[in-house]
Amino acid sequence: MDKNSITGLVLIGLILFGFTWYQSKRYQKQMEVQAQLDSIARVEALERAALDSVAALAAAPDTAALQAVLPGQPASIYKDSLLEQSHSAEAEFLTLENDKLAVTFTTKGAQPYSVQVKDYKTYSQEDLYIIKPEAGNYSIRLYAGEYINTADFAFSVAEKTDSSVVMRLPFAGGGYIEQKYVLRHDSYSVDNLLSFVDMQGVIPRNVSSFDLDFSVTIPRMEKGYRNESQYSKIDYYFDGEKKPEEVGRGRNGSRRIDSKLSWFAFQQQFFSAIMRAPQQFSSGQLSINFIPETDESHDLMACAADMRCEFQPGQTVAMPFEFYFGPNHFQTLKSYNLKYEKIIPLGGWLVGWFTRYVIIPLFNFLHKYIGNFGIIILLMTIIIKIVVMPLTNKSYMSSAKMSALKPEIEKLNEKYPKQEDAMKKQQATMDLYKKAGISPAGGCLPTLLTFPILWAMFRFFPASIELRQQPFLWCQDLSAYDSIIDYGTKIPILGDHLSLFALLMAVTMWFYSKMTIGSQPAGNDPNAQSMRFMSLWMMPIMMFFICNNLSAALSYYYLLSNLFMMLQNWILRKFFVHPEEIRAKLKAAENKPAPKSKWQQRLEEAQKAQQAQLREQQKKQRR
Repeated sequence: MDKNSITGLVLIGLILFGFTWYQSKRYQKQMEVQAQLDSIARVEALERAALDSVAALAAAPDTAALQAVLPGQPASIYKDSLLEQSHSAEAEFLTLENDKLAVTFTTKGAQPYSVQVKDYKTYSQEDLYIIKPEAGNYSIRLYAGEYINTADFAFSVAEKTDSSVVMRLPFAGGGYIEQKYVLRHDSYSVDNLLSFVDMQGVIPRNVSSFDLDFSVTIPRMEKGYRNESQYSKIDYYFDGEKKPEEVGRGRNGSRRIDSKLSWFAFQQQFFSAIMRAPQQFSSGQLSINFIPETDESHDLMACAADMRCEFQPGQTVAMPFEFYFGPNHFQTLKSYNLKYEKIIPLGGWLVGWFTRYVIIPLFNFLHKYIGNFGIIILLMTIIIKIVVMPLTNKSYMSSAKMSALKPEIEKLNEKYPKQEDAMKKQQATMDLYKKAGISPAGGCLPTLLTFPILWAMFRFFPASIELRQQPFLWCQDLSAYDSIIDYGTKIPILGDHLSLFALLMAVTMWFYSKMTIGSQPAGNDPNAQSMRFMSLWMMPIMMFFICNNLSAALSYYYLLSNLFMMLQNWILRKFFVHPEEIRAKLKAAENKPAPKSKWQQRLEEAQKAQQAQLREQQKKQRR
């Protein structure tokens, strides 16, 4: 036998061995799955038989009929006698409390039964529950000789202290499942340690994972359903990423995750239930369903997480988990150093950076010395406007100087009344601005630089829990809309109320637009007239409809911002811009050619090319 034959036989042997080993592993896995399916089918069959027995007992007219029904029924649902006892045992309730939380546990499933956040109330001034009684489920699904769900069994209390509780579910085949909960001192956190103790004879060696179910129906807590639901969602975080992903945000959704993740959060607008696995979840399914506003339950959303967890079989298997039940307060969440604070919607990288490192520190600094949040927002507006004043002044000065040339612009409008002379009029206008030393585009960039600030405020106020239920003037809650009129019925787009802050904001926006546009030459350009209409009417109306259902603090900030800009514009026009000097400068440069910038030269070339193209088209039409 030559060398090639020997090599071929060895390779064939290795392939056969690998194929046999692979088939053996697949067979074991199939047997495990089949055993689980058989166990589920057996439990379902027994439950159906028990229900049929109950129905027959209810319909039985006498003792003879009862005796005829009973003998043929199975004695138990579960093969394990201790599981059968736990299945029929009554639930007990135990409560752990600190200064921030009151967590009630039930032995049925060894899980949280309710979670109350002590420092806060709902909008209707009721106790605030992240998990209402019987509105949550936290259970483990595991194959331990038969398929079990811990929510079906009453655990026994093994230990209870002021800050911890230990509950166990024993097995006749040996060992027990243990759930230990520890409520940290002066904290919104609950530590959970799940253990499988001495269960080598109960859990098959080829079983190395279990399913963890955590679901909560979160109640409504705020004034406006639309605003509350818009800022509610599910977040989930992959270890090492910059920020979490999200599902929902005001609409139903689900997400299948096939890779390891560190934590997930059921996030209401201002409060969250976060669950973290230090050893990570191996995969999972997340879903969120919003409950209609008209539903009598007064619940907001139903959130569910079906997670797969892997473990190494052994004498004792310990799986740590952590819960956070508390407010979406930036500093509180950030103190965990687990990216929890990233669930607060503060905008993209630029807007988020400005909010985290400018807006929030400034807000917290003012809050140290001032208790009235309306005054805090006023001072924040003034400080921010003063800081950006060097940027906005250039824009306002440019606008004021252009308004000083209004008589000259109107002369150009009379000189070039026809639409086909639009290019000539535009060129003449640019020459006029150049001779007067005005740059029309000079104020655009500084104004654009202030837009991230406006957007940062748009994201900050509705998500700031500090403003929650804080009154100011006629508003009872700065985090929600202020309603001076409630219609009692919903009007499309507008809603069922009228917000005075939103209305005042729109009115001041109209006056500011009137101030700036009214001083500009009207012209006969349809595009310019359309822009004037958009700025003067459409923008204020659109902003009113948007802000009517949003945070009153946001409308109040925009109102103050409009008033400040009007004052700033008036001061510049009154004391710093002198129309007679600008017109004198223009007259002095009347007979001199206007200097041309590179941008203006390129504009002229583009205009000449456009005019040539237009003449060519006219020639073709005459032919």
